[in-house]
Amino acid sequence: MERPREDDNWGETTTAITGTSEHSISQEDIARISKDLEDSVGLDCKRYLGLTVAAVLGLLVFLTPIAFILLPQILWRDELEPCGTVCEGLFISVAFKLLILLIGTWALFFRQPKADIPRVFMFRALLLVLIFLFVFSYWLFYGVRILDSKDTNYQGIVQYAVSLVDALLFIHYLAIVLLELRQLQPMFTVKVVRSTDGESRYYSLGHLSIQRAALVVLENYYRDFTIYNPSLLMASKSRAAKHMAGLKVYNVDGPGNNAAGQSRAMIAAAARRRDSSHNELYYEEADHDRRVKKRRARLVVAVEEAFTHIKRLQAEEQQKAPGEVMDPREAAQTIFPSMARALQKYLRTTRQQHYHSMESILQHLAFCITNNMTPKAFLERYINPGPTLQYDRDRWFSKQWTLVSEEAVTRGLRDGVVFVLKCLDFSLVINVKKIPFIKLSEEFIDPKSHKFVLRLQSETSV
Repeated sequence: MERPREDDNWGETTTAITGTSEHSISQEDIARISKDLEDSVGLDCKRYLGLTVAAVLGLLVFLTPIAFILLPQILWRDELEPCGTVCEGLFISVAFKLLILLIGTWALFFRQPKADIPRVFMFRALLLVLIFLFVFSYWLFYGVRILDSKDTNYQGIVQYAVSLVDALLFIHYLAIVLLELRQLQPMFTVKVVRSTDGESRYYSLGHLSIQRAALVVLENYYRDFTIYNPSLLMASKSRAAKHMAGLKVYNVDGPGNNAAGQSRAMIAAAARRRDSSHNELYYEEADHDRRVKKRRARLVVAVEEAFTHIKRLQAEEQQKAPGEVMDPREAAQTIFPSMARALQKYLRTTRQQHYHSMESILQHLAFCITNNMTPKAFLERYINPGPTLQYDRDRWFSKQWTLVSEEAVTRGLRDGVVFVLKCLDFSLVINVKKIPFIKLSEEFIDPKSHKFVLRLQSETSV
């Protein structure tokens, strides 16, 4: 079977696979790695410290009711009053309430963190402090009124532990309201603008702090924004540089002439050039669109022919023995050379070649063959540039974002707040606007007002 030959000109900016190295690295990657190494130690310490404090406090909360019930049995068991039916029923109540509290705490707090925020989450810290003070006050009362006096009313001691578990359940309900429910109602509209190309989106947010709103914006950015392509921006910059390079000024009067005449000549030439530059831009864009359409048509034809060849191979392999059937990876490698050149030219024309390596295209082609997808479904990824998440993670993911805000990042959103999210290549500018208060009024229409009488006057014949 013929293996596909990798084109030497497949993509100048893609990763080259050799016998000794499987990765290439650029100056931007070096800068990003160095910055990540500087920040990783502090971020990891802060993350693990917060998890340790929360875990220790959670363990204390769940062991406290059990300790309240077991300590009298251990220390002065013979002096305790017998536990009746009501007391034994309270044991079942404490057990099931602790189980419910354990499941609710696991669902609300023990989740994989999605990001590291620069400041402490205020509501979460407030809840931790509240729980600590609450458990401490219960222990203080327990030590003074029960341990010191060796209270013999065991049913009252168990009832005291039940009241603690009930209060903890109410605190858990308060945590759900503050951490989850409060932010659900939309109160603000944020406009997110990418600084390099001006692409923008609008999102509705609830009562969130600036740092939490920044996390929501980044989650939606990777899903909704098209991938950042600096090659498209370089094309416009080179066009502007070409226009400026066409301006030349000659000093015919010699070096003794003042610079004012040169300045006026430069301004006049720039004005004349500006008057005709829009025509050049129009024809350049028209020529680029023509080349894109032409190469897209060639690509569509090449892919359809390749998929037709796959259909023939599949029909032939159905007549073969099961051990001789070609797997999707081998089928993709077989038909890829017939479409590789057309796809390469199209990606270069649309400046997408550095986002699609040969290996990723082969994987996508094998995926389409496995799921019996059409040529149009295969080409959708390349003809219609999708969101950022569609591409390989190593080509777009920025681990380090910097939040720039004049307001404290722990403060809540309000009308007119502007903050910026910066990464190595570009930044996102977020402008917050409050959703206006809408007043609706009701107007009653009497059903009888719709009734009318049609009176016809008969005409007399002459």
